[in-house]
Amino acid sequence: MAFHRNALQHFSRVFAGTRALLNQRMPFHYLEDVGTADIAFEATGRDLPELFTAAADATMNVMIDNIDAIEPRETRQIELSSDKIDMLLFDFLQELIYFKDARRLLLRVREAHIDQKDGAYFLKAKVAGEQVDDTRHLQRADVKAVTLHGFSVEKQDSGWKAKVLLDI
Repeated sequence: MAFHRNALQHFSRVFAGTRALLNQRMPFHYLEDVGTADIAFEATGRDLPELFTAAADATMNVMIDNIDAIEPRETRQIELSSDKIDMLLFDFLQELIYFKDARRLLLRVREAHIDQKDGAYFLKAKVAGEQVDDTRHLQRADVKAVTLHGFSVEKQDSGWKAKVLLDI
């Protein structure tokens, strides 16, 4: 019994000391912009459908090492619109991440059409893929979202370029 009483007294003193430390000002603080859990890439294309396809493949390739192992077992139609071309790409990549998270589907673009009408952009994409298979899809990182930090889509002489930052 004496051992248990001594142990209880010891833990009571330790707990009281810990509580006193917590009530004092802490000798540390968190720093901003030191390290990130992000991966950035640039994608290019001669036209907007090629750019969107390249950005989608780059996003998928961050998630898994071997995107060519994704078999087209299931197809989906994705239709989106936006008044800005950069936000259309942003929403499209977010949609692919949603399918990975909510349905465990890895998807690749098979066809993409982008039209502009009355100041808005319209995307119709046919995507195909399959459920995540840990035996065939070598997972790299769990992409959580596309971020707006540094996100851009620009027209260039040779086509289009996008800069994308993914939160992992």
